[in-house]
Amino acid sequence: MTGVQAALLSGNRLHLQHGPIDLVIGADGDRAAAFAAARNRFDTILAELVTELDDLRRPLLPDTPPPAGTVAKRMHKAALPLCGTFLTRMAAVAGAVADEVLQAMTNATPLRRAYVNNGGDIALHLAKGERFTMAMAGLDGRDLGRIGINHSDGIGGIATSGQGGRSLSFGIAESVSILAKNAATADMAATLVANAVDLPNHPAIHRAPAHDLRDDTDLADRPVVTRCDPLSAADIKTALNNGIRTARAMLDQNQIRAAALFLQGQSRTLGPQFTPQHRTIAHA
Repeated sequence: MTGVQAALLSGNRLHLQHGPIDLVIGADGDRAAAFAAARNRFDTILAELVTELDDLRRPLLPDTPPPAGTVAKRMHKAALPLCGTFLTRMAAVAGAVADEVLQAMTNATPLRRAYVNNGGDIALHLAKGERFTMAMAGLDGRDLGRIGINHSDGIGGIATSGQGGRSLSFGIAESVSILAKNAATADMAATLVANAVDLPNHPAIHRAPAHDLRDDTDLADRPVVTRCDPLSAADIKTALNNGIRTARAMLDQNQIRAAALFLQGQSRTLGPQFTPQHRTIAHA
């Protein structure tokens, strides 16, 4: 495995890459100090995770002991309140890495705004009075709308999951975006809500054992979605409603702040931070 790669990008952004971890980082304030702190913390993250990787890939149970590493502990903390269904702590790894690097930056120097984008899972810092606006894209790159977040919203994490993304999915959502207090929680919740957007045993949904698709998956032989053929409007509504029930339960438990779910031209949203672009929109 090659070592850490670091480069400055246009727009005063920092790119850090090591193995499967690929970060794009921005900061408003003492950018040099923030970027130096990000680089220093990033240097050791992958090695720390690898030492506990086998345990982190195992299904999480309520009595599973916490791991030793700082990032792994973030993953554990994000997953534990949601472990009533099958999950492993790896579902929060991208968000947890982003949270850890962002904390190193904000510990090093005061910043007005900062973000760490780990492949679409984003840790966000906003000082009092600041606002962050970003485009919301589907996993296929389509424009799905905008996200607007104020400091007062208490949101520190944005994550997106769905069928066709970097990770395998039990569900058929084209895209599920979650806003939460941190990126690890948003990452975990996005995975679970995307899994819930589903129509079990529907003939239009094609599945295969996870280990047939990826040798390194933590999902073993569990069936994951490989393709979803066009669905009727009624089926799309049912699948989205299945997902929104899961999201609403998380919202009621104060585990997430907002959610946006998309499937074949329809969407459901929770929270005022989302402004979807879809023509067919039903707000839950």
